[in-house]
Amino acid sequence: MTLSQGRKTVAIPGPSIIPDRVLAAMQRPSPNIYAGELVDIAESLYPDLKAVARTRGHAAIYISNGHGAWEAAVANLLSPGDRVIVINAGFFGTRWGEVMTAMGAEVERIDSGMEGSVDPERLRASLRRNRGPHIKAVFATQTDTASSARNDIAGYRRVLDEEGHDALLAVDCIASLGCEPHEMDGWNVDVMVAASQKGLMTPAGLSFVFFNDRARTARNQVQNVPRYWDWIPRTEPEHFYELFGGTAPTHHLFALREALDMLVHEEGIIHAWERHECLAKSIWAAVDHWSEGSDIGLNITRESSRSHAVTAIKTGGTAASEDTSSSGRDADRIRDWCEREMGVTLGIGLGFSPDRTGSIFRIGHMGHLNPPMVLGTLGSVDAALKALGIPHGKGALEAAAEIIANHDHAH
Repeated sequence: MTLSQGRKTVAIPGPSIIPDRVLAAMQRPSPNIYAGELVDIAESLYPDLKAVARTRGHAAIYISNGHGAWEAAVANLLSPGDRVIVINAGFFGTRWGEVMTAMGAEVERIDSGMEGSVDPERLRASLRRNRGPHIKAVFATQTDTASSARNDIAGYRRVLDEEGHDALLAVDCIASLGCEPHEMDGWNVDVMVAASQKGLMTPAGLSFVFFNDRARTARNQVQNVPRYWDWIPRTEPEHFYELFGGTAPTHHLFALREALDMLVHEEGIIHAWERHECLAKSIWAAVDHWSEGSDIGLNITRESSRSHAVTAIKTGGTAASEDTSSSGRDADRIRDWCEREMGVTLGIGLGFSPDRTGSIFRIGHMGHLNPPMVLGTLGSVDAALKALGIPHGKGALEAAAEIIANHDHAH
């Protein structure tokens, strides 16, 4: 007999849980796409999106997932042969770099593997090896959803400024927007990309590119920007339909309007950052206790490099055995048990070598999330460890609850 009846809990790092209010906002007939309410709602989204991004710059909305936003940013910034630096702290920086290579850019990678962020000093060393105006842009991911590493975006801008380098700084905030502090204007980020299905609590299918005037000038030097990806018609349209490259994503816009009401006007972005920080620290505290006398541990050991939106957790061994009783696949066993017995879906190990994939699981803690949801997920993992006989330290749930109980003292 399983205990998984009742509402399921999806604790993967995106798509995140969609609030009932957001789902309800989509339950309506198709609207007039040329005038009236939809036009007003669409126009109301841009100031709030910019408030979340902390920018007074430009915002373009695309009907795509985050990979589309990657391609849009590259299409507007780079011509074939342009040289760029890609900072990778896991899996997704590599993938963005592959998009650039496919579109003709020359890519130099600064890679930290799967277990930490990229020190800004490594960027400095790379810039000094490439003296002169040869590097057109530096691309970085703030939170890598696979490794759960968080890069120091302000630190990369500081290095560019100290080196007197005019490279553009472009940042992937797909997993971090609305969850991590991000100051686009304050950190002088030129381009930022995001998507709807994580911290913005909206179904997958929308992506966003924010850019400043410096990046807009750079776009004017690019050869043959594809019409669909061109951000100029989306920010300076002659007609409403140009905002979306064609028919508007009607029901996604209704959903996003409701989600932004919750995030910007009701909670406030600063409070949302603080909420994510508290809930992340409660998870880290639980894992620290599980790790005592066991092989369990946080994938990112340095706290300042950990994401507030997702946590990757290591379990025993690195065995590639097909035997599901092997300690090398403890993470797979935990995930399977939690989904089958508790109705809790955890994230798979993504981007790790094949011999490690089965020993990593991830907890997504982004967007529409509160302490009962987090403590319920942690309690399910704790029960799995006990049911499966996996060695672990005690007191994890008490430690997580203590962090939450004292959250007022942290701010």
